[in-house]
Amino acid sequence: MNNVNVGNVTASDEKNIEINSDMGEAFGLHSFGNDLALMEIIDVANVACGFHAGDPDTMEETVAAAKAHGVRIGAHPGLPDLTGFGRREMKLTPAEVESIILYQTGALVGFLKKAGLELNHIKPHGSLYGMLSRDPELMRSAAKVAALYGVPMFGLAGTAHESVCAEMGVPFVGELYVDLNYNPAGQLIIQRRPEATDPAKAAERVRRVLDDGLVETSDGSTVSIDFTSICVHSDAANSPAVAQAVRSALGGR
Repeated sequence: MNNVNVGNVTASDEKNIEINSDMGEAFGLHSFGNDLALMEIIDVANVACGFHAGDPDTMEETVAAAKAHGVRIGAHPGLPDLTGFGRREMKLTPAEVESIILYQTGALVGFLKKAGLELNHIKPHGSLYGMLSRDPELMRSAAKVAALYGVPMFGLAGTAHESVCAEMGVPFVGELYVDLNYNPAGQLIIQRRPEATDPAKAAERVRRVLDDGLVETSDGSTVSIDFTSICVHSDAANSPAVAQAVRSALGGR
C-alpha cells in the first residue's frame, strides 16, 4: 500500500471540524443546488461571485439566507467561464489571478457589508483551486487577496495552498472532500459534472480519517489528509443527505 503522508487529524480534534459548502451557484433564471436545505446543516458557505456561477441577486439572496441560519460566509471565486462552470483550466498570469480573485471577492464583500457581515475566508473554485494548488507563483497572487482582507484561505494541505500561505503569513484552513476522489498524489480529481455520493460512504470516509488519518485514493492507495473543514458540494441531488451523514459521523455537532 502506497501511503503519501500530508498530515492527519485525530479524533481529539473532532470538536474543531466544521462543514462547508459551495453555494449561490445559480445564474439568472437557472437555479440548481440544495442551498436552503444545506444551510440547516453546515457551518460555512462559500458563495459564488459571478465568474463561474452566481449573479448579483443570487449573491444577495445567498448572503441573506446564510445570515438567517447563522452560517459564516466566504468568497468562492472561480475562472471566468460560465459555460464550463469554472471546471476548465485556463492559462493565466499571476497578475490576472490576483485581479479575478480581487474583483469577485470585492463584489461579495459589498453584499456582506450591506447585510452587516464580515468576510470569513476565501476559497477558490473548481479548476482555479487545482491550478493554485500546483503553482506557487499563482498561489502567491491569490494569497495576496486573502492578506488584503485579513482572512484565511481554504485549500488542500500538503500543496502550494498551504506552503504559500505559511510563507506569506496567511491563515490556512485545510479541507477534506467526501464527494470527490483523490489521486495517488493527494490531489483532487475535479469532475465536470456532479455525481451522487453514497451518504454511508461519505460518513465512512470521515470516520476512517478520524480513526487512522487515511483516505483511499483512485488507485487503492491511501493519503493522509490534514483538515479542519469538510466540504460537501451543493450541486449533487442528494447533497443534504451527504452533509447530514457527515454531521452524524462527527457526532452530531
